[in-house]
Amino acid sequence: MFVRVVRFTDVSPDRADATLARIEESGGPPPGISISRLQMIYNAEDHTAVVLQHFETADDMKASAQVFAAMDPSETPGTRATVDTGELKLDITPS
Repeated sequence: MFVRVVRFTDVSPDRADATLARIEESGGPPPGISISRLQMIYNAEDHTAVVLQHFETADDMKASAQVFAAMDPSETPGTRATVDTGELKLDITPS
């Protein structure tokens, strides 16, 4: 499993809500993106969001990154501040 972590700044509550609604209405990722899991953490006080995009393979993550890079900024929750990628090495869910 591989994860792409994107941090956004300048995320207003309206923009966060609009992004979530658009994602939920679409029923899945855009063409060319093979996400296995998508999570968003939003901090309304700081107007930031962190998006975790999970992929089965490094190749899926790389191919999807090209699609994300070509996205119109209006399709994102805010200003893309950082992008980190890597292999998920630990995922513990206590019982």
